[in-house]
Amino acid sequence: MGKINTKILLIASLGIFLFCAFQVKAVLLNEAVTFNVSSNHSVDNSSKVQAKLIKINSKILFYVDKDWWDSQTYAKQTDILTGLDSLSAEYENKIYPTLTSLFGFEWKGGIDGDERITVLFHQMKDNMGGYFRSADEQLKIQVTDSNQREMLYLPLAKIENSQLKGLLGHELVHLITFNQKGKNFGVDEEVWLNEGRAELASTILGYDDVYVGSNLSRRVNAFLAKLNDSLTEWNDTEYDYAVVNLFLQYVVDHYGVNILSDSLKSKYVGIESINYALKNNGAKEDFSQIFTNWTVALAVNDCSVNTKYCYKNVNLNKIKVNPTLNFLPLSGNSSLSVANIIKNWSGNWQKIIGGKGDLKLKFSGLVDFNFKVPYIIYGKDNKYSVNLLILDKNQEGEINVPGFGTDSMSLIIMPTLQTKTSGFDGFEFNYPYTFTVSIKEQVTNDDNQALIERLLERIIYLKAEIAKILAERNGGGVTQNTCTNIGMDLYFGMRNNGQVACLQTFLKSQGQDIYPEALVTGNFAHATLRAVVKFQEKYKSEILLPSGLQSGNGYVGPRTRIKINQLLAK
Repeated sequence: MGKINTKILLIASLGIFLFCAFQVKAVLLNEAVTFNVSSNHSVDNSSKVQAKLIKINSKILFYVDKDWWDSQTYAKQTDILTGLDSLSAEYENKIYPTLTSLFGFEWKGGIDGDERITVLFHQMKDNMGGYFRSADEQLKIQVTDSNQREMLYLPLAKIENSQLKGLLGHELVHLITFNQKGKNFGVDEEVWLNEGRAELASTILGYDDVYVGSNLSRRVNAFLAKLNDSLTEWNDTEYDYAVVNLFLQYVVDHYGVNILSDSLKSKYVGIESINYALKNNGAKEDFSQIFTNWTVALAVNDCSVNTKYCYKNVNLNKIKVNPTLNFLPLSGNSSLSVANIIKNWSGNWQKIIGGKGDLKLKFSGLVDFNFKVPYIIYGKDNKYSVNLLILDKNQEGEINVPGFGTDSMSLIIMPTLQTKTSGFDGFEFNYPYTFTVSIKEQVTNDDNQALIERLLERIIYLKAEIAKILAERNGGGVTQNTCTNIGMDLYFGMRNNGQVACLQTFLKSQGQDIYPEALVTGNFAHATLRAVVKFQEKYKSEILLPSGLQSGNGYVGPRTRIKINQLLAK
């Protein structure tokens, strides 16, 4: 017998393996399959789920957790299948053609040779909207827990929820991104932008057109609850999704949706890919300028002075941030020093009111870092001007505002750190900056009575300013002074509600650390949302951890109500 050529044998064996691997597998309705899943997302931290195939169409195989499905009544199963019929039609007629025409296609045929994608519904931790695993696009000999399918995972809790079509669109964008970036260019998109494009799917598909109850409304609420969350740092919290959504909404508003598609279809990732797309579409501004304009837009949201300082989306044209207030004494020479920390690409809004005279603000950042400090000066007629504080090589600069308290009534500065432009893959460091505000009182020959009158006018203005801010945060409404039980779920946006007033009375009793505003209005607005988040995080082990959460979300659901009612009963 002649000598066997082992190289030829190895190639032949590999060819047979690949041929087998890429054959379309026959699937049968009601077949049971054990899938590998993400233990970080599973409600019980399980890494495997046995699922049953309950529906097949030309584009999707729908699998559902077998134990859960078998425990449902026939009537319930019928309702779910009817809902999946509707979802299938929506996917084939709207979701798939809309998103693929914009972003390009997924890996058609993919690792298993089947152009249908697999969708698995399994039990996930609270607030999970679904996920995609690139591991499934690899052979098992490369990644042992690969399911060797083009596969998306959706939460079983949402199988009958109206949000489901938006969640499916979101995850489809991730599947497309794997092909456009990973297969075509061999690069991994930075997480913040990968999630950002997927977040915009709901808006692109028209699912955010009706604002109340939409994904967009939830993201706005989360953003306003934590304004300084970094755009590029990713900790997989609701605040991360909120800031990328709100920023990319602004980008699409002003520069078109092609910025998202062109950046995806390029060999670049992250900020570099956005700059490539902006240049490709003839934009004059780059990412840095757009981010700076966005921070101004969130402070004023007014197109009348400059169309760059607003949202055009009708669902966002009323959104405004509430800056941190810094008060100066009403008379005499005075100064105020503020030290703060900031991460790359996070918003920060500081408002200065009070004082009377010539104001000087000195800003100081870190040498060799890149700070941008736009600022807004408001006149007594509420008209405003926007400027950029010019910093020297030491990242220092100053603003002079003569006649503060008479001609100019308030000043807002919006420092941002824009040093790091790539390599965002998780935690980012905080960096310090400081600013000092000083007032030199104008010397006049007015008598005491005139001075008193000026101070009274200034007090009236300041009271009105504070009242306006509190009104924006909380509104007016129902007052309730006693509270014995929270008997229903409560959430942001509820108005004139006795149970919300009851909640606010309870939060007020928890002290300044929880609810410093201490207002009982019956309106569930931003101050109440922040207070609920603080309360949830105070009792994290009882409210959040059992649901797999690390941060409060402001939703007064069953676990939060149980803890509140326990404390009320004492």
